[in-house]
Amino acid sequence: MTMRLLPLLVLAAGLSGSGALAQDGAPVFSLPIACEPGRTCAVPSYMDNDAGPGAKDYRCGSRSYDAHKGVDIRILNYPAMRAGVAVLAAAPGKVRVIRDGMEDLSIRDRVGGTGNQDCGNVAIIDHANGWATQYCHMRKGSVRVKAGDVVKAGDPIGLVGLTGNTEFPHLHFMAWRGNTVIDPFAYGAAAGACSGGRSLWSPAAAAKLEYRPREVLGAGFASAALDMAGVDAGNITAPTRNTALVAYVRALGLKAGDTPLLSLRGPDGAAMADTLPSPLPRDQAQRLTFVGRTRVPPGGWPPGVYRAHYTVRREGRIVLERQFELKL
Repeated sequence: MTMRLLPLLVLAAGLSGSGALAQDGAPVFSLPIACEPGRTCAVPSYMDNDAGPGAKDYRCGSRSYDAHKGVDIRILNYPAMRAGVAVLAAAPGKVRVIRDGMEDLSIRDRVGGTGNQDCGNVAIIDHANGWATQYCHMRKGSVRVKAGDVVKAGDPIGLVGLTGNTEFPHLHFMAWRGNTVIDPFAYGAAAGACSGGRSLWSPAAAAKLEYRPREVLGAGFASAALDMAGVDAGNITAPTRNTALVAYVRALGLKAGDTPLLSLRGPDGAAMADTLPSPLPRDQAQRLTFVGRTRVPPGGWPPGVYRAHYTVRREGRIVLERQFELKL
C-alpha cells in the first residue's frame, strides 16, 4: 500500500491555466485514468480527513490511512500495467513539472528508500485560480508531456506504473489550491466532517467514482490454488476440463465482523465447494478468497457452465456481492 506521499514541490498561488470552472472558480475534474471503476480498477484509499493520528475518508469510513494526501486508483495487476493504462489530465491547464526515468519496482523489493521521490515518475499541471493537480507513480518511459505543454481534460499524459513509494500499480492523484491539498470528493468540508463540502468531479466522473465501502478488484477462475502475489503478477492459468477448478475473488475494504462467503456450483446446479462462514477478526485492506476442487473426475469435468457466487454479509445483510461463471 502506498505510504505517506510528500509533494514534489511547494506550489505557489496564482498558477496559470484555463478550463471548466465552477461558479466560485474551482476546477471541475474528469476521471484522471482510463479504466472502469468497479471492474478494471478501484479506489483502495481516499484522502485522510482525520487531523489526528487515526484515519477516515470523506464519508468517515475506513477507506484511508493516516496522513494519506490524495486519492489512489488501483488497476488489476502487473499485466494490466504492462498492457498500458493511460493517466489522463483531469482538467485543462499547462504542465509545470515532470519526472520520468525511475524504475517500476515495488517498495517491498526496493533496496534503500526513495529519498524525496515518493511520487515516482510524476507530472504536475497548473490550472486557473491557483489550482494544480499532481499525478504520481507513472510507468518508466511513459510520460508523454513536457513542462510548458498545454493539455485539455482527458489528454493522456502517461501510463499507470509502479514507481516511487508504492506496493502495487496505481495512480495517486492529488488536487492542490495554492499550498493546500484538497479532497476532490469534499471541497470546503469542515475538518473531520462526514459527507460535507462538495464534489469537484464532473457528473460523469462522480458517477464512476461512486463511494464503495467495500468492493471487488478481480474475480475469476484458475487451474490451481492462488496467493496474493500470484494474483498481482497475473500468474493465473484458466482451467480446462482436465485441470483443477478454482474460483477466486479479491475484495478491498472488508471490515471486522464481515463474513465473506464463496461458493462454486456445477452445470447441474449442485454444490462443488463452499468456504466456511467465519467473521473477520479485523479490518482488511484486501483479502483473497478462493474455493474449488483439485481432484479431476474420470473423464474430466462435465461440459457446461460453472457458476461462482461471492457475498460478504454483515449482521445478516449482504453488503457486497459478485457472481461470475465459466463455460467448459
